[in-house]
Amino acid sequence: MSFKWLKRYSPRGIYGRAALILIVPVVSILIIGSIIFVQRHYEDVTLQMTGSLSLDLALIIDRIDSASGVEAARTSARELSVPLALDLRLPVDPDVQGLQRKWYDFAAPTAFEVFSAALGPVTALDLQQSPTLAVLQLPTRFGIAEFTFSQTRIAASNPHQFLVLMVVVAGVMVLISIIFLRNQMRPIRRLARASEAFGKGQVLPFRPSGAAEVRSAGHAFLEMRARLERQMEQRTLMLSGVSHDLRTPLTRMKLELSLLDDQKAADALLNDVNDMERLLDSFLDFARADSLDDPALTNISEFVSQSVAKLDTDKRVRLVLPKEGVDAVVRPLALERALSNLVSNALRYGNRAQVTVQTNLRFLRIIIDDDGPGIHEDDREKALQPFVRLDQSR
Repeated sequence: MSFKWLKRYSPRGIYGRAALILIVPVVSILIIGSIIFVQRHYEDVTLQMTGSLSLDLALIIDRIDSASGVEAARTSARELSVPLALDLRLPVDPDVQGLQRKWYDFAAPTAFEVFSAALGPVTALDLQQSPTLAVLQLPTRFGIAEFTFSQTRIAASNPHQFLVLMVVVAGVMVLISIIFLRNQMRPIRRLARASEAFGKGQVLPFRPSGAAEVRSAGHAFLEMRARLERQMEQRTLMLSGVSHDLRTPLTRMKLELSLLDDQKAADALLNDVNDMERLLDSFLDFARADSLDDPALTNISEFVSQSVAKLDTDKRVRLVLPKEGVDAVVRPLALERALSNLVSNALRYGNRAQVTVQTNLRFLRIIIDDDGPGIHEDDREKALQPFVRLDQSR
């Protein structure tokens, strides 16, 4: 049997699943305990109490049947009914037949069976006429005898108290467990937020806490974050050093090319040197963005407008911005470099471009669209890699 359909209704978070694991056993124990209590304990108590009352009623019925007349039977029966807390009427016209009970009265069928087995055919047992009294009608030699007595004589009083107590205690224990579980889940949520923020380039303060396993995972995350930061710092220093070291020989090459007599060959080589300088500038911008660019709260609409205005676009760029300014935490240098590269490429390979800013409660999207030939679908993943050119001639 497949239980995949349960995944659609089960909680997705660890807190909801842990709470479900906690609540389901408690509810199951409550249901099983209630069934056992009602069917076993409550039924046994009803059997004992009804059986004891049946002995008293059998004695009264014998007195009635052995009397010489109706008055003698009534007098003899009342002598026993008064001390036994029974109200007797003899004879009566039966107005109901069989068992009359409320739907939730589980003791009534058991009491009716015990009375029928001990006293013979029962004309009627009415438990609906009064919330506290029971009316039992039995056949005698002088007609139908009606006995009125308290319902507590045949069933335990307030049996729901046990069930209510179980529900209240279980609810309190579940509440305490949920509070404890929430405290245990808080360090895991903090670890998840810190990990998600680090994946976005943000460093949130994080201190391991909670259970030993959660603390161990927190320390492992801090060590991993420190190693990655050291690696990124070393990479940045390496890129910066290599880029600066290459500038000196490139400058000498430009001076030597300016002294060549063959101007045509010198111009071709000078173009290659300029391309190398632009590539080095890209390396330096990339390194500078990683080392100096910290996340900051930025007005996206103003930022996009200012970034596009710095470019020589010749009014070929159309801006579509939201009516209300939206603030977001971004890396200004890295985002400006990305916008500059994308808009410049859009105008280089197309005639016009459009920059659209879309915002929502959950995302920020900046779309740069142009009327150029576009990128082939097979090359799109390659185009997202740094320092990759799709120009086959290079």
